[in-house]
Amino acid sequence: MTVFPFTTETSPLPNIGLIVLQTDETIEQEFRRIFPSDRVNLFVSRIPSGAEVTRETLAEMSNALPQAAALLPDIDFDAIAYCCTSGASVIGPEKIAELTKSTAKTKNVTDPVSALVHSCETSNLTRLAFLSPYIETVSQTLRDVLNTQNISTPVFGSFNEADDATVAKIDTGSLRNAALSLTKDAEVDGLFMSCTNLKTLDLIGPLQAETGIPVLSSNIALAHHLSALTGVPITLS
Repeated sequence: MTVFPFTTETSPLPNIGLIVLQTDETIEQEFRRIFPSDRVNLFVSRIPSGAEVTRETLAEMSNALPQAAALLPDIDFDAIAYCCTSGASVIGPEKIAELTKSTAKTKNVTDPVSALVHSCETSNLTRLAFLSPYIETVSQTLRDVLNTQNISTPVFGSFNEADDATVAKIDTGSLRNAALSLTKDAEVDGLFMSCTNLKTLDLIGPLQAETGIPVLSSNIALAHHLSALTGVPITLS
């Protein structure tokens, strides 16, 4: 055997980590578009999650969060995002940050709830039309959390689906129709489409043009917050 010498190098790009539900088929694909590889090193870990989305299965993820964070590379991260909107509303942003930092080296931790609050504060949005894929009890938890942040959701609609694998397959036509129905004649200053597993990226621009109000999704809000935390610009195309 011949042993060859080698040198090492480190990337100058910022490092962003994502902790993604095992059932999520969407956010990783959208984030590869939002954060091109010439701007950021994007690393993904998966966390076990129940096939049926309930408050109980969401709460159980807190037990697996440290191990999921530990499975990210052993490097210094500029930010790590826990990628579950409903899970964040049940576990809580502070607990998510504590659990993530217990096993991963990161300057910042965020989640879709923290990101949505940041987007609403930045854009001065206080009344949202709220579109959720999930059953009402799961959605109500998030609405209650938002209300504590002075963000009301006076208009609410849902696909009432508990199976996350099915949520990933809801087509953009169904999302568009529901969003337009919710916002028609509604006294709101923005629309929020909840869930990182919904395929919303290609709908943001068209829906804003059709409704005349800001349109947010879990993934777009999370991308904007990560951009603010790391200085990495995002691409929406």
